[in-house]
Amino acid sequence: MVSEASDKPKQTPVKIVVAGGFGVGKTTFVGAISEIEPLRSEALITQASAGVDELFKNGSKTTTTVAMDFGRISLKDGLVLYLFGTPGQDRFHFMWHELAKGAIGAIVLVDTRRLDACFAAVDFFEQRDTPFMVVVNTFDGRLNHSLDEVREALNVSPEVPMAYCDARVRVDVQNTLYQLVEYALLRALQGMPVS
Repeated sequence: MVSEASDKPKQTPVKIVVAGGFGVGKTTFVGAISEIEPLRSEALITQASAGVDELFKNGSKTTTTVAMDFGRISLKDGLVLYLFGTPGQDRFHFMWHELAKGAIGAIVLVDTRRLDACFAAVDFFEQRDTPFMVVVNTFDGRLNHSLDEVREALNVSPEVPMAYCDARVRVDVQNTLYQLVEYALLRALQGMPVS
């Protein structure tokens, strides 16, 4: 008699970090793709944040991640992606080291209106030699800059993959995750370190 467990493909867990500056869309990115209700650690933005966190002038952002976001997506052949979204504020960057442990790669989500907000994430993954890709959140399909312009502004090497993505659109998020997994696998096959 064959057990039911042997009929299922073996699951391979894969950890991916979603990083970037404050308000670039990390929570939205994780929520758009997660097959489970995402774990969110958000708190209301209050006036106490003035001078500490960048506040949006139009008041459109009312909450902020204070620990992490967590989501999961199952792909074919038993591959399961575990997504960990980092907090974007500078004061929470110390948490990135723990969140990045064991990750095969990272998405650095970028808002081209505030490009300087993602420099810390790019530097972090370059220093760790973690495979990462730069993903420009298009915010309603607006393409303010070409990927070549963004690459030059961020000073990232030509082998770092780049893509546009509307963080609210599941298929966009799915495509960027596939690209990242392929890039991390390619680096691993070439003998390059994967954190």
